[in-house]
Amino acid sequence: MVHDPVCLMSIDPKQAARMTVYAGKTYYFCSENCKHRFQASPNTYLHKAPAIQLAVGVMGSASNGLTQQAMAAAFRLGQVIAENNFALITGACPGLPYECARGVFEANGLSVGISPALSLDEHAHKYHSPSDVYDVIIYTGSGLMGREVTNIRSSDMVVVVGGSSGTLGEFAIAYDEGKLIGVLEGSGGITELIPQLVESFKKDTGAQLVYNTDPVQLINELKEVYSARHFHQPSCFCEAT
Repeated sequence: MVHDPVCLMSIDPKQAARMTVYAGKTYYFCSENCKHRFQASPNTYLHKAPAIQLAVGVMGSASNGLTQQAMAAAFRLGQVIAENNFALITGACPGLPYECARGVFEANGLSVGISPALSLDEHAHKYHSPSDVYDVIIYTGSGLMGREVTNIRSSDMVVVVGGSSGTLGEFAIAYDEGKLIGVLEGSGGITELIPQLVESFKKDTGAQLVYNTDPVQLINELKEVYSARHFHQPSCFCEAT
């Protein structure tokens, strides 16, 4: 349960009449009137009820040979995530997820790495993965494939950047579990194939997809979709209202 910050009513998030994202956090309301009152004077209500910071999971290529354009786009995506006060979740791997985490770090945001390793030593020496830009690293000991589920389920929304077979696996999990998914177009890899893949699935899982070449517009659209309707059923593990 959460509390409406205006009237302090207890609410089941999926039953909330309205919700909004403010300063990267989620606020749920019993009515349109309470939402309007909050939006008219947020500072009056911010400390009356706790709110959860939204997490954006970024899944993408960890391999070498990435284009400068893709790396710059991933870095900018990280900056935008931080500028919206969202937390970043990645697989704590090299490549595009690392570039995104660097962007978050440069913008003084919060980033969480979900490591396949059992420890920092294994993370660095067995998986050859970075740790210098993360605020928190969670050591799952699950291996490269096993940690994918933790990545997806820990994210309120997922963004796909570039990617090959590993990222395809993460996308498939997110799609099957009804997540809100952003696709950073122009970043290469499987992002070019996702529209055809989704068409071929012929399967409605509740997942919603947003496509854009601009990281700023992509995050803004994801925030709008989440606030308008996706919060009612953010994954397949939440019963539809």
